[in-house]
Amino acid sequence: MRVNDFIKGQSVSMVTCYDYTFAKVINESKIDCVLVGDSVAMVVYGEDSTTHASVKMIKRHVQAVRKGYKGFVIADLPFLSLQKSITDLLEDVKTLINAGANAIKIEGVTGNEENIKKIIGAGVPVVGHVGLTPQFVNSFGGFKVQGRDLEQQEFILSESKKFEELGSFMLVVECVPVDLSKKIVNSLEIPTVGIGAGSVTDGQVLVLHDLLGLTEKKYKFVKKYQDFFDDGVKAISNFTKEIKDKSFPDEEHTFL
Repeated sequence: MRVNDFIKGQSVSMVTCYDYTFAKVINESKIDCVLVGDSVAMVVYGEDSTTHASVKMIKRHVQAVRKGYKGFVIADLPFLSLQKSITDLLEDVKTLINAGANAIKIEGVTGNEENIKKIIGAGVPVVGHVGLTPQFVNSFGGFKVQGRDLEQQEFILSESKKFEELGSFMLVVECVPVDLSKKIVNSLEIPTVGIGAGSVTDGQVLVLHDLLGLTEKKYKFVKKYQDFFDDGVKAISNFTKEIKDKSFPDEEHTFL
């Protein structure tokens, strides 16, 4: 996939990825693109929010993913990066692009218009992100559905339009009521990718570990396509049992 291949009306499949091994698996699938998200701070490092992610952290994971996945890679711009000087901000963006990203995802546009314009003007494709933007979790008072009232709806719709006006080529819409999703989709010419935003968006994205059932948490908007957590527990338990009863390693797994 290239930037020009992401067209409104055509379904876009996206999944997060943080490491080489899973990148190799994803590379054998028909996924359209991969997001090296700042969710890595929570999924891989056990932090309580994405605000703990850094450019250095995301850079390392982009490098690992790029070694295993040959398609289109999007990298999250971490918390507070947009508040840096334009020189430092562009250096952060350059770091992620040089690590192997094809595009940068940005949360929040209001107040950051000029910096976003400069990033896009520098030739870097940008994906916008509206609705529940996890980097703003402390302002929201937790991970909650956004756009429940008219004021929130108008703000999110305004943010969506600003991202498009500035030149973003795609928009992620997270955890909003489906009626608001419809308004956003109908107001834009760029494709939208939803997570907890209903089926009206052009595509969908999920955290890889959620859809594979590698996490114990349950979310209304997540469908588990496998249950690797329980399978992993069983496999390790069986390994332990065979060590205890001396049935592993057997002759098949021993050099003679």
